[in-house]
Amino acid sequence: MKARLAVLAVAVVAAAGCGPAKLRSTVDGTPPPRVVAEFWVEPERGRDLYHGPWGARNAPGAETIFKFKDSTSGGFSPKWDVTDPSGREWGVKMGAEAQAEVTASRILWGVGYHQPPNYFLPRARVDNGSQVQHIGPGRFRPSLPELDEKGPWAWRENPFVDTPQYRGLLVLLMMLNSTDLKDDNNSLYELQRPREGARRWYVVRDVGSSLGDTGWTPNRNDIEAFEKAPFVTGIEGGYVTFEDKGRHTSLLERLRPEDVVWTCERLQRLTPRQWRDAFRAGGYDEATTERYLRRLREKIEQGLAFKTGTAGGRR
Repeated sequence: MKARLAVLAVAVVAAAGCGPAKLRSTVDGTPPPRVVAEFWVEPERGRDLYHGPWGARNAPGAETIFKFKDSTSGGFSPKWDVTDPSGREWGVKMGAEAQAEVTASRILWGVGYHQPPNYFLPRARVDNGSQVQHIGPGRFRPSLPELDEKGPWAWRENPFVDTPQYRGLLVLLMMLNSTDLKDDNNSLYELQRPREGARRWYVVRDVGSSLGDTGWTPNRNDIEAFEKAPFVTGIEGGYVTFEDKGRHTSLLERLRPEDVVWTCERLQRLTPRQWRDAFRAGGYDEATTERYLRRLREKIEQGLAFKTGTAGGRR
C-alpha cells in the first residue's frame, strides 16, 4: 500500500510540473465568425444582468412549492432535481456556490459568452413526499425544451483555442478566481432555433467555484479571500503569470498581456448598474457587493495598464 501511495504521489507531482498544455484546434485555420458565434458574440449594450439571458419569464417563483425528484452525489455542492407545479424540471445547487455561480454567470454573459438560465433563491420550499421543507440558498436552473445539452466539451480540443475569445475567457475566469477548469464543467448545447448568433453553444456552465481564492480546494464565495488573492503576478518570457494554485494551471501558460487587455476592455464597458445587477442576481447585499466591485476594479486597472507598459505584479 505504501509503495502504491508513493507511486501516486510521484504521478501527481509529475502531472503538476508538466509543460504547457497541448492545445488542438478542431478547425483548419482561423475559425470564421459564424463558428466564433457558437462561443462568444459582441454583446449588445445594456444587457440585463439581473434577470440574465433568459429573462424574468423563466425565473422560479419565490412562493413556489417544488416537488423533490432526485438528488445527485459528487462534486462540491449538494444538488437536487425538483419539479414545479407546471411540471418543469429544475436543477438546484445549494451551499456556498449558489450565489457565486449566478453572479459569475451574469458577468460572463455580460461580456458576450453564452450562458444557460440560472437564478438565485435565498430560500425555497420543497415537498419531499412526507413534508414540505425549507431549503436554500440555492441556484435554480430550469430545463428548457429549446436548449438541449449534448455533453461536455474539452478545454484543450475545440474550434476556439487559437482565438482571443478563448484566451480572454481564461483571463476572465482568473479575474473571478474561477479556477475549477474541468471539462465536465463545460457543456455543448444545441438550440431549436438560432439565439445570440448561433444554434450551437459552447458554454462554461458550472462556475460556482468563484469569488473566493484559488487552490485545489478553494474557498468559494468568500469576499475576504477574494480581496487578498493577487491577480496577475508578473510576466515570464512574454507570458502572463497568475496567482492560480489550482489543478489546471497548464491552460494558462500561453496567455499574453494583450489577452488580459482584451478582457479588461470589455469588462470596462459594463455600466455601474450592470455590475450591481450581476451581484444583486446572486443575492449579495450592498456592502459585500461594493467590496467585490472595488477589488474587480483594481484588477481591471491592473490589466489595462498593460496597454501602457505600467502594469505591476502581485496585485
